[in-house]
Amino acid sequence: MKGTSGGTSARGVTGPWVKSSYSGPTGGNCVEVAFLADGDVALRNSRDPEGAALIFTGAEWDAFLGGARDGEFDSPHRA
Repeated sequence: MKGTSGGTSARGVTGPWVKSSYSGPTGGNCVEVAFLADGDVALRNSRDPEGAALIFTGAEWDAFLGGARDGEFDSPHRA
């Protein structure tokens, strides 16, 4: 992961930020992603759009999405 020391400022990330349709109309507790020209992926908290962004390589992002699809990150506390 790039930008691990406190993250990278989201202000420096160019490109559109995308929020999941699962976020609902009020914005709520959401994260947004931006797909960067070099193939990296930026991730930020939608409630703090000027705050830190984490930058992942395309391979790291693909690995995360694969794990999410396979349920590897499901909370053991949710029924």
